[in-house]
Amino acid sequence: MKLHVLISEFCAGNPTKNIKWKNQPKRKYCSNHFCFVLFFPVVLFFMLLCFNHLFFENIKGFVYFHGKSTGSVTYFPGKLNETEDSCLGRYIYIHDLPERFNEDVIKDCQLITRSTDKYSMCKSLENSGLGPGIEALNDSDLWKNSWFSTNQFMLEVIFHNRMKKYDCLTDDSALASAVFVPYYSGLDLRRYLWRFNTSMRDLSGIDLVAWLARKPEWKRNSGMDHFLISGRIARDFRRKSNRKSDWGSNFRLLPESENITMLTIETGYSKNDVAVPYPTYFHPANDFQVHQWQEFLRKQNRPYLFSFAGARRSRQKGSIRAEIIDQCQASNKLCNFMDCSLFNQCDDPLNLMSLFRSSVFCLQPPGDSLTRRSTFDSILSGCIPVFFHPGSAYTQYVWHLPKDHNRYSVFISSKDLRVGKVTINQTLLQVSKDEQLAMREEVIKLIPGIVYGDPRSRLETIDDAFDLAINGILKRIKVLTKN
Repeated sequence: MKLHVLISEFCAGNPTKNIKWKNQPKRKYCSNHFCFVLFFPVVLFFMLLCFNHLFFENIKGFVYFHGKSTGSVTYFPGKLNETEDSCLGRYIYIHDLPERFNEDVIKDCQLITRSTDKYSMCKSLENSGLGPGIEALNDSDLWKNSWFSTNQFMLEVIFHNRMKKYDCLTDDSALASAVFVPYYSGLDLRRYLWRFNTSMRDLSGIDLVAWLARKPEWKRNSGMDHFLISGRIARDFRRKSNRKSDWGSNFRLLPESENITMLTIETGYSKNDVAVPYPTYFHPANDFQVHQWQEFLRKQNRPYLFSFAGARRSRQKGSIRAEIIDQCQASNKLCNFMDCSLFNQCDDPLNLMSLFRSSVFCLQPPGDSLTRRSTFDSILSGCIPVFFHPGSAYTQYVWHLPKDHNRYSVFISSKDLRVGKVTINQTLLQVSKDEQLAMREEVIKLIPGIVYGDPRSRLETIDDAFDLAINGILKRIKVLTKN
């Protein structure tokens, strides 16, 4: 019997003793209780329809958020109030560049490999740009699968992969507070740095800014809300002449490029370059791995007062490395020296991490440029860095290192060291044990903010180097575009 027939029979006066009602005496009236039960849901249904029409009448579209902890997407009908939009002021739009500016650069990875590289750059592209895993360190259950032989030039790939998972991406550039340009500037330049003329080195950069200038996103703020990342130092993109013998490209001297903020491992003198940490070997997949590594470092025995991993730079004018090595070797076993002129010795992450973890202080003099990846390897090891030039850290990583550099480092003037006014031994022995402990704790606390988490995972509560860079770029662009 169909439902509407059943109801009609019942309300006509049919009793409910059984389903066969036709031969039963009819009741004159429908049960008041049962009719109420039937009537109430119908009324409620129409009330909800009316409420929905009134509440959402003028709302169109959807707003969505990616939760940091899960990566899941939650959809809310309509445009939420500003107080409810956790991405307000944090939306970022990613330009969909032609593949020649990124994917094609790494597709033929042999072209970006040099004969002096420890292994092919193709291996460096493994694991989303983190490189091959380090088995000896990944054996530990505490930080399993979080250590990689990461090439510093892969920062562009690592950062791009992290951007793809950013919480507040938008496909609507009108909502964006910043625009990311996923151009692999350093890797592209690496293909043409040697044996190519300046025209070849400059071509991609010229084509990129021409492509950007045609886009409506560029025209809105003349590119001042755009940013990109480079795994090379800023100086490599500021060649001032067209002589083939001169180093680098002219990308950052192009008028359009000057409006773009470049995040780079070392800044120059341009106001539109901002330094971010070199990538280290540690790329945690979760918060627990970071906290466990920090606890592990607090318990380390450090038999050496200081250490240095590097080589003499006899052809480099003004280098103090020879003096540093001489003082280290004459330190009566207070210093541990790793000679990087020996083939591949300093390219082994296990060697470096062991050296730094066994030392209280780690010497960080300038090398080919003012900054060194070794600075961040030493911090990652809980080793207090010792600098000889302010440009090696203090004027560089303003979003990632404390303004009060005395809290986490020691400074020795290179001029005073060269003329014999001070010695490394004498300076470091003057730091008391209590001061050492306090400084080491500050260094260990810096670790979350100087490592780049695994792009394939998600950190729950920790702001890593990527997060701090994004926070910084959003604040910077807000100031640049406020007019």
